[in-house]
Amino acid sequence: MSEDSEEEDYSDRSISDDDELDEDSFMKFVSDDIHPCTLLAADSVGDPFFPRTTQILLEYQLGRWVPRLRGPRDLYGVSSSGPLSPTRWPYHCEVIDEKVQHIEWTPFVPEPVYVPTGMEIEPVYPNSKEETVVYLAEDAYKEPCFVYSRVGGNRTSLKQPVDNCDNTLVFEARFESGNLQKVVKVADHEYELTVRPDLFTNKHTQWYYFQVTNTQAEIVYRFTIVNFTKPASLYNRGMKPLFYSEKEAKTHNIGWQRIGDQIKYYKNNLGQDGRHFFSLTWTFQFPHSQDTCYFAHCYPYTYSNLQEYLSGINSDPVRSKFCKIRVLCHTLARNMVYVLTITTPLKTSDSKRKAVILTARVHPGETNSSWIMKGFLDYILGDSSDARLLRDTFIFKVVPMLNPDGVIVGNYRCSLAGRDLNRNYTSLLKESFPSVWYTRNMINRLMEKREVILYCDLHGHSRKQNIFMYGCDGSSRSKTKGLYLQQRIFPLMLSKNCPNIFSFSACKFNVQKSKEGTGRVVMWKMGIRNSFTLEATFCGSTLGNKRGTHFGTKDLESMGYHFCDSLLDYCDPDRSKYYQCLKELEEMEKHMSSERVSDNTDASLVEISLDVESSSRGSDSSESNDTQTYLLKVTSQARNKKKYLKTKRERNAILANCQNNTQEVYGKEHLLQRHEESNSDGNDPRIDAPDVYVAHCFRRPLPSQGVVYSDLIRVHRKSAL
Repeated sequence: MSEDSEEEDYSDRSISDDDELDEDSFMKFVSDDIHPCTLLAADSVGDPFFPRTTQILLEYQLGRWVPRLRGPRDLYGVSSSGPLSPTRWPYHCEVIDEKVQHIEWTPFVPEPVYVPTGMEIEPVYPNSKEETVVYLAEDAYKEPCFVYSRVGGNRTSLKQPVDNCDNTLVFEARFESGNLQKVVKVADHEYELTVRPDLFTNKHTQWYYFQVTNTQAEIVYRFTIVNFTKPASLYNRGMKPLFYSEKEAKTHNIGWQRIGDQIKYYKNNLGQDGRHFFSLTWTFQFPHSQDTCYFAHCYPYTYSNLQEYLSGINSDPVRSKFCKIRVLCHTLARNMVYVLTITTPLKTSDSKRKAVILTARVHPGETNSSWIMKGFLDYILGDSSDARLLRDTFIFKVVPMLNPDGVIVGNYRCSLAGRDLNRNYTSLLKESFPSVWYTRNMINRLMEKREVILYCDLHGHSRKQNIFMYGCDGSSRSKTKGLYLQQRIFPLMLSKNCPNIFSFSACKFNVQKSKEGTGRVVMWKMGIRNSFTLEATFCGSTLGNKRGTHFGTKDLESMGYHFCDSLLDYCDPDRSKYYQCLKELEEMEKHMSSERVSDNTDASLVEISLDVESSSRGSDSSESNDTQTYLLKVTSQARNKKKYLKTKRERNAILANCQNNTQEVYGKEHLLQRHEESNSDGNDPRIDAPDVYVAHCFRRPLPSQGVVYSDLIRVHRKSAL
């Protein structure tokens, strides 16, 4: 396979009589006390009589040692004979030997978002010589760029975290997907934390995942992360940090849970070189003393988790028949990028089967996308009649983790090239961006053989609630209105099947020049009409009976099921559901056309700010997250629009008119709250708008429609596709 597999695949034990030699010739090379079942490689014998090679094996059979050639390795697949290849790290990264594992758990009741009390404080930490550094990870800055990788990373002795007194917490993040750069103890039970930027960059401080030990119960601790760069965050909309206790897991079978009081996200005074930083602070009481605990931005899903999942599929005699796992390529660090082909085995070459493509985890910190992918795989590989129908009808090509290097080292957005892979699907640099290059090439070859009806790249979104989609629409509405609406049918079906978590009104369908390197746009330009990015919030829902609660792993996994359900609806031979959605979209278009402002020359500053957010910044953003560049761009757009406003009085009149219209629909109290937020700390005024400024013709009573629609689904689902 590669250097990754040097110790794999010793299980082929077939023997050829032609390879037998006299027993005495080999007994002098091995001790008499070797167990009769021993299998040796020839290079372990250590005698010049025998060539030094790993390709000849010695096996004790029927009282004699028999040599044979090792069977050929599976160059493209996953070995069923043992564990998958070990994870490889940049050589300078320090990695602890302990393997971190967590149990899966579903809360008994949905976990509510945090409601601010107005009494939250904003800690400020001026530099002081009296502060005690209790954790410092210096290995990340030893190299300016990626050089080479090793299994297990740095092989020198590890520097242990500071453990210098009885009540100081001990921090650790030198494990897979961990991220923590520095911890300073500023008071007896208060800690200032700094997260590490993506390796070989100075940006993308969003993902954190670290361990805490030496805990004391019933003591209020304060943790403050001080180097976030995004001016707005879901933490300001009620999102809570995630917490995991090993004692809670062992004694009560409780896994990750949302915790924290006094949660506040705010601008701090640490700005340097024109950059602004933001802090997240929270307080918390540990449930047990002397416990091993973890904090994380989102539910972790590591490369090792994926390998264990794929190994389970490969060893299952049933699922492995219709799910073939292959190695698409190797990353810069020589980790494997897997591709799954899921379909009922073809008896003959069947070019009529259409293809569906799913990818995930191009941004390593968006772990919620992996949980959606897991839900999709659990369902499509299941034994339900709908799953079998999907496998009989389609060929699924699935790349569950596009950026394993970034996942392993705990990056938020980039690969070890220090670049956002989701801006490089058009790149010809195969060696720099192998996973997206080979994915594009695989899809291109697939399209030569069969039609690809849908491509979907799974992501997480850092500033919007709910789950939604970004699609493509670069055509003229007047000339190809049918196609313009057809590209919205699948997202609309999805919103009807899961109205409590998926928001159709949050979906956007446009192609911007800054997005031309994304998977969604590249696949659309290659000819895939239904090309989407599915975005899942890090927080929770504002819809239906899920409103005001966080998403758990089961909620995310259910999205994978609903994706399959909607795919069946979209391709049902009975086109009644399809045309029902198309008719609804036509009605929506009529409402929007009637409400569209005829004179665009006097666009208000409020409208300008809304257009900025509609560009879908979050996961599928254009400037790979330089906050200052983003703010400058907003300012530039606003200035360009100002020249069309005749006078200050006219501008004030337009702004007042816009505010009055908003008050009529959403209430004066809500508008005042949004006005205060838009004027604080330079926050984007569109950030906290839960579908507020979308034409309200989209805001239909989806739950009730979903019931009728589901009934219609069940009537026609029995028909074969």
